Amino acid sequence: MGPALPAIIDHFQLSHATASLMTAIPDLLMGALALPTPWLVRRFGVNRVLMTALAVLSLSILLRAYAPTSDVLMTATVGVGAGIAVAGAMFAGIVKTSFAHRAAFVMGIYATALSFGSTLSAGLTGWVLQLSSWRVATGLWVVFGVMAILAWGLVVRKSLSASSVDAASAAAPVRLPLRTPVAWMIALFFACVNFLFYAILTWTSAMYQERGMPAAEAGAVLASFTFCFMLASPIVGSFSRHTDRRSWLAACALLSTIGLAGMAMPGNAPWLWVPLTAFGLGGAFTLAMTLPLDHTHTADAANRWNAFILTVGYLIAAFGPFFVGYLRDVSGHFELAFQWLCVVSFLMLLLSFTLKPSAS
Repeated sequence: MGPALPAIIDHFQLSHATASLMTAIPDLLMGALALPTPWLVRRFGVNRVLMTALAVLSLSILLRAYAPTSDVLMTATVGVGAGIAVAGAMFAGIVKTSFAHRAAFVMGIYATALSFGSTLSAGLTGWVLQLSSWRVATGLWVVFGVMAILAWGLVVRKSLSASSVDAASAAAPVRLPLRTPVAWMIALFFACVNFLFYAILTWTSAMYQERGMPAAEAGAVLASFTFCFMLASPIVGSFSRHTDRRSWLAACALLSTIGLAGMAMPGNAPWLWVPLTAFGLGGAFTLAMTLPLDHTHTADAANRWNAFILTVGYLIAAFGPFFVGYLRDVSGHFELAFQWLCVVSFLMLLLSFTLKPSAS
């Protein structure tokens, strides 16, 4: 939605804070629905819940793209967010069941695929926007929702045993590590990473368009962010081989802090600062996803920690896009907001030193 936000703001006469809800709402739901999703799976089964989530997502994309009013626009965004949140929350359990001995490898593919999809959408949306309208540029992605439905149907038929997945999902409800300090530190680190990621994903293109850059080029700058974020995942993951990852976590946080400082300065080399920020955040994201495994010794404990960290992390991260949009409305420019994002990145740097693996 980032490259299309200026056009949507103009069309519906929205404030930047209100427009930020189109990214903040899905992010908020990714946290809020992380815990109830396992119950849905136990009650209705993996395939039914996943297919329903993908159908809701696809229909909501179309409804949002052709919304006649801002109220419909936001309502459809809730549907988009719910579909993404439920489908995303199911993936770790599917991997645990079907790829138990290759879980880290498959999760790495999953993280890279997420970044690749973001790169593709960020790069093409701005280009399509210049050729047509924001409605076409945001609605065309329903094609990929349909592709996901067809792909999952093929996976179920050819590869997975639905009964085994559903049986694994029937486990007892999770108990969260609420009294474990390091779990809170990991959740806060994960929250910082995603707070920054969604804020940058939402507003980078709009910021550079505001500075005079054409929409297609601003979309390409945003695509460089998602591409370098994707590139960092396998690179940092392959070099960080010890369970004590604090030095790598700190290095990634430092890179993102330097990059954000550059982005906060008007007219200063976006093709340098944006990829630098992305590489730091991409590495930090990959390592943050492995931290629950470093701090636990059983699959059950890892699942409990994952549910807790996703819930806390995404609920906090949901305020990132709104935070930047609100400061843009108050100050009249994006520089102040990105200066505050530097502060969040520095907090991430400080948190990295607290994440020493411990018994669980």
